[in-house]
Amino acid sequence: MISSKVGHRLDVPLSKVIRLFFKAEKLNPTYFTLLGLLVNLLAAAAFLYGRWLGAGFLILGAGLCDMLDGAVARSYGRVTKFGGFLDSVIDRYSDVVLLMGLIIYYAHRHNMHLLILTAVVAIGTILIPYTRARAEVFIPHCDVGIMERAERIILLALGSIFQSTFQLMPVVLWILAIFTHLTVFHRIYYTWKEAQKL
Repeated sequence: MISSKVGHRLDVPLSKVIRLFFKAEKLNPTYFTLLGLLVNLLAAAAFLYGRWLGAGFLILGAGLCDMLDGAVARSYGRVTKFGGFLDSVIDRYSDVVLLMGLIIYYAHRHNMHLLILTAVVAIGTILIPYTRARAEVFIPHCDVGIMERAERIILLALGSIFQSTFQLMPVVLWILAIFTHLTVFHRIYYTWKEAQKL
């Protein structure tokens, strides 16, 4: 939803920031893709130790890396099919690593309710891009739904940042558990409707 509204409008300001710090001829968007994964690994480690505030800001930092890799690729004419494929695969690793950090945290504290809830979120998180990829084999696009990656990242970050103060993470997990699966069902229904037109 956020991605579809914002699109690539941030490419210009981001590319200006990039030019301040990096030489264009040496810049590879894959660096930012892999850096985002590394930062998410650190965020997952922060979850393990209950470092909620640190995890939240690390998630936001990883999200920035995710925006930068696309901006670099488009701004410097380095968009490739393999680059898009690799970015998508690394995004899936990042998503699951964060949720695994939460699952292990809740397992150590024997909180089965939130462990199962996080597992339900993980299933929805994996199925959202999967349904899109499978649908787009035979229909032009399938990017419908309210809970795309940007929304999930923002919610997880906010849940982490405000967990210590407001115990917000369980609320965020319920929101994610419901709306990730609603997004999957929306995509199934949308694909079914579009397939009728073929």
